[in-house]
Amino acid sequence: MLNFTTSASTSPRLISDSEQPITRLSLFGLFAVTCMLICYALERRSRWFILAFAVACILGSIYGFLQGAWPFGLVEAVWAIIAFLRWQKSAAAN
Repeated sequence: MLNFTTSASTSPRLISDSEQPITRLSLFGLFAVTCMLICYALERRSRWFILAFAVACILGSIYGFLQGAWPFGLVEAVWAIIAFLRWQKSAAAN
């Protein structure tokens, strides 16, 4: 996406989103999604990665709601519940 910007010393120019500063909220979202990816990839190694995936989904849900994307936050909350139930089921199987 392109935006126009002006300053006192320059004329209007186009800037891309890549020039926008990275916020703490964006870093939090990156952390949450990265944790989800890693834990999902490692789920077969230990049932504790399933629980860690559930926690990472909660973080992703919080991120979604904080940034205003409530559908994303809602879906991540559902994934957290599903992962937590899978973790409980894996505990009962052992």
